[in-house]
Amino acid sequence: MTTSPQTTISYTLEDFLERFEQKIDRQFAEINQKIDKQSADVKQEFAEVKQEFVEVNQKFVEVNQKLNKLEIGLVELSGEIKVLDEKFKGFDKRIDNQDFLNRGILGALVVALVAGAAKLLGWLPSS
Repeated sequence: MTTSPQTTISYTLEDFLERFEQKIDRQFAEINQKIDKQSADVKQEFAEVKQEFVEVNQKFVEVNQKLNKLEIGLVELSGEIKVLDEKFKGFDKRIDNQDFLNRGILGALVVALVAGAAKLLGWLPSS
């Protein structure tokens, strides 16, 4: 038969528990440091996102203000177009009236010239 050497423990249970506790404390300290680092990173990224959100919100407000100005300008432009349309209709009527008068005057002038030429050439009897 073979005899196996007996292993003896060279430290006490108290030493073992103390080393075990120190090892757990170190691991908890490392975990706490990692959690603190991650927490700081998350806080920094959250602050950056919050800042970007504020900037986007400001740009949105600026775009909204510009849109309101454009809507007001569109309303004013629409009113001006209506006024110009009325003026155009007025000018169109005036041109039609002027055209009618010019045709009448031109017709009368042609009749007068023909009558004068006829009288001059003797086609009409003189009285």
